[in-house]
Amino acid sequence: MTHITKFDAADRVAIGMNYVYLTPRSTPFQTCEHSRIITRPPGTTTDRRVDYYGNIAHFLSFERGYNHLEIRATSRVEVHPREMPVLTNSQPWDQIVSEISREPCPFDFQVREMQAASPRVNDYDEAVLKYAKRFFPEGRPVLVCLADLLKNFSDDFTFDPHATTVNTPTDEVLVNKRGVCQDFSHLMIALCRAVELPARYVSGYLRTHPPKGKPRLRGADASHAWLSVFCGPLGWVDVDPTNNIFVSSDHITVAWGRDYSDVAPVKGVVIGSGSHALDVSVDVEPISELGTTREEAALLN
Repeated sequence: MTHITKFDAADRVAIGMNYVYLTPRSTPFQTCEHSRIITRPPGTTTDRRVDYYGNIAHFLSFERGYNHLEIRATSRVEVHPREMPVLTNSQPWDQIVSEISREPCPFDFQVREMQAASPRVNDYDEAVLKYAKRFFPEGRPVLVCLADLLKNFSDDFTFDPHATTVNTPTDEVLVNKRGVCQDFSHLMIALCRAVELPARYVSGYLRTHPPKGKPRLRGADASHAWLSVFCGPLGWVDVDPTNNIFVSSDHITVAWGRDYSDVAPVKGVVIGSGSHALDVSVDVEPISELGTTREEAALLN
């Protein structure tokens, strides 16, 4: 798996600093076997840390400046199957919410934290709550609620990369019913949190499948986003509203947090640059299809 970010500046950048979330985390459903981040030019200062949510973050500073910056992250991840229980056997959603509200709470603080508004998911107006209540009637099993909500996204919302920006609020997405994976994930998080069901944002990758008889297109894969919903005894269950599915072995988790602002793949500041261009490409391939460039071979050995 390779994620490449290219930044081209019209005027030379004097100083640049970035935080990057590009290293897949190991979870019960995947194991990150190798990961490496290479930049051109090399960073003046680099550091690696584990953040509050357990994600791996890298800090990069470029104090000698640049006109062109490339950040290349290469990883190998083993993905494990996820077994979904029978939907109707899951705990009622309102019982889960009631247990979370008990004192002392039987779950950790990060469960409660994901009930609250966050920088990019803070639109809990009457329209959001009214919409959410359609899918969460009293006593309904939580996985049945989520399956119904996923189907609704498939039926009522249109994937449109030109309809929104990174700053489009969730209430606008609800009205226009158009957007991309980030928008749909933020909106579904808002709907869950509106009824006090904890939900968190997940960033990662989705391996795409070519039409029958056609080869994979390198670069056809992209950064992806979905969400995890806390389902009581089942723990966190990942759902992908963009594709109307519970998350499967084609999904690779990189990081999670309250919303996109916590886990943006690349974020930072620069001094200088004037106008600039940004290009991002992602390749996700089965291990048998990996190339054998010197960089990849060094990573995999």
